[in-house]
Order: sequence, then C-alpha cells, then structure tokens
Amino acid sequence: MQFELKKKDAQSKARAGIITTDHGTIETPIFMPVGTVGTVKGVHQTELKDEINPDVILGNTYHLYLRPKTKILEQAGGLHKFMNWDRNILTDSGGYQVYSLSGRRKIKEEGVKFKSHIDGSYHTFTPENVMEIQRSIGADIIMAFDECTPYPCDYNYAKRSMHMTHRWLKRCITHLEKTPFKYDYSQTFFPIVQGSTYKDLRKQSAEFIASVGAEGNAIGGLSVGEPAEEMYEMTEVVTAILPEDKPRYLMGVGTPINILENIALGIDMFDCVMPTRNARNGMLFTAHGSINIKNKKWEDDFSAIDEMGITYVDTLYSKAYLRHLFAAKELLGKQIASIHNLGFYLWLVREARKHILAGDFTEWKNQMVKQMDKRL
Repeated sequence: MQFELKKKDAQSKARAGIITTDHGTIETPIFMPVGTVGTVKGVHQTELKDEINPDVILGNTYHLYLRPKTKILEQAGGLHKFMNWDRNILTDSGGYQVYSLSGRRKIKEEGVKFKSHIDGSYHTFTPENVMEIQRSIGADIIMAFDECTPYPCDYNYAKRSMHMTHRWLKRCITHLEKTPFKYDYSQTFFPIVQGSTYKDLRKQSAEFIASVGAEGNAIGGLSVGEPAEEMYEMTEVVTAILPEDKPRYLMGVGTPINILENIALGIDMFDCVMPTRNARNGMLFTAHGSINIKNKKWEDDFSAIDEMGITYVDTLYSKAYLRHLFAAKELLGKQIASIHNLGFYLWLVREARKHILAGDFTEWKNQMVKQMDKRL
C-alpha cells in the first residue's frame, strides 16, 4: 500500500491524500460504508458502485467468521469474489463486536472467549487466529486485534487494557510475518490506538503505535458514548503523535458533523453504521439538517427527497411517498433512505476533499457544521 499526501490545509490539520492498494485508489478523506456481513445493508452492489461510489467498504471479522465461516470464504476465493466487489475492502478485527457482547465474553491475556450471538456456541479469538481469519477473508486493509474499553471507564482498567492491546499487537505482527497472503494480492495491516478518554494514556498508546512503523494507523475506542468534545480532544492528542505520512483511520465515527470536525483534526478515514442504521429508522441526513421522514409534516410534501440529487433516489421519489413507505413498513423505504444517506456521506467527504485542495476548507467546514446542525 502507498499513501501520498496531496495537500495540507493552512488553517487546520485537514489533509487530502491518495491511498493505493492492489484493488485501486482511495482518495482521502474517505467515508467507508459498513458491510458487516458481506453486504451494505439494503443496498445492491450495483447501486453501491454506481450511485454511492465508495472507494472502499468495510467487512467485519467477527460476523464473517461466524457466518458464512472462513471455509466458505476461502472456497469462494475471498470476500471480494464472494460478494462480487472489485474495489477495496477493510476488515475490522472483531475486537469491538466482542466488546459489545459484554455478558457473553471473558477476556484473558491469551485472548477472548465468547459465546456466538447466533447459536450460543463458544469460540476463542486470539491475536494469532484473528490474523489468520483476516488472511482468509482477504481484505486489502486488516486491523489489529484490540480490546475496546467501555465508556465511562476507570483509569486503571483503561491502562491495563491499553497495555494488553499493545502486547496483543506484538503478537499480531509476529504471527502475520509467518502467515502468507492467501490470494493473489497483498494486505496492509493497521494497528489501533486505545487509552479511553485519558490524555496521558492516549499519548502513550499513540507513541507505542507510531513506533511500530505500520503502513497506516487507527484510533479505536471512541464514539462509544463519550461527549463529542472529549472525542475531539482525544483525536487531537493522537494525531499530533501519529506519523504525518501515514493514513489515520478513526474507527466508528460518526455523525456528518463529527466527520467534518475530525477531518479538521487530521483524520483521513472513517466508518460508521449511522447512515444505514438511521436510514432504516427513517432518519435522513442532508446538507441542511436531518429529517425524520416518519413525521406527519411530510405526509403531503410532494417535493423531492433531496433537491441536491446526489443519488438517483433523491429526485425519483417524493418525501410524501417515502413517508408512506415507512408508515406501511415497506422494505423499499429502508432501501431508499439507505442509498440517500450513504450518497450524502460520500458527497460530504468528497466535498471536504475539494475544499482542502482549493484551500478554503475551514471556512466551508464551519458553514456546513452550522447548516447541518438542524432538525428539519
């Protein structure tokens, strides 16, 4: 993988760059739609490619390991072939999913023993087998196996957890060196900074992660319920330490406003279930604020879903029609809203990139943040 910095913003830490992998280029800053189990929920691969047009999407190790299982993925020739997606894929290591199973898991130095949410069977994830699973899935960018701390989190627990994540990282790297690529393209490994909401721990973790010299770095354990201000503070502490010539990925963030603020703090890559999850609940994001399409006020509004027309659904259907689909619990409603929201998120990061390259990002960002902070 290569990363080339194209432009740095003068008034903020925002940057525009290009990541190149064997599956093509990723123009940063980028938002990565989440395709947890090998599908971006409710969206066909054709619509994903032609309408939303992301350079990279996400898959999840925990979910794919449980279903369809690695054997099937290997027989298919990897996740790209299995889901018929010829662009980039990044897989999360499953650390976060195991963290969210709180009552169904036991964390020890060796790894995590957990109970499947599907059939209650027991499994163990270790740094070693998670690297092997990610080799089998075959994503272009693979993540270290980490422990994600809850929020709020006691200082001593956060500290112990961070040190364990660091020890696990060494095991991931040692094992990867012995585990060859499974398919005819290479994979890139990103370690993950932890440390909860404690500045000194974040600093320590960022220094340790930077010292590993990986091709890109991620920041984990944020967007788990902490106030946005704390998230920004932690991002700022970490980006000051992580190498400038490597991409920085903020995991699981966030709202359109969170994304713009973190771009301004020097983040290059984002992922979040919010555009699709909120879409399925009738919440639409637009450049002028958010819309709850289930509200009665849209019942007789025959104007286009979004006059900006970023994706074809925006001008093909009216707000009244989309509201009707949600009221009737029709599947199509969730699909339309998902395409709209993902299209908007990708438009937003691409617009941010244009403004970074043009040199007026900060001004544009401040205006957008004000504009989007409304309920329509």
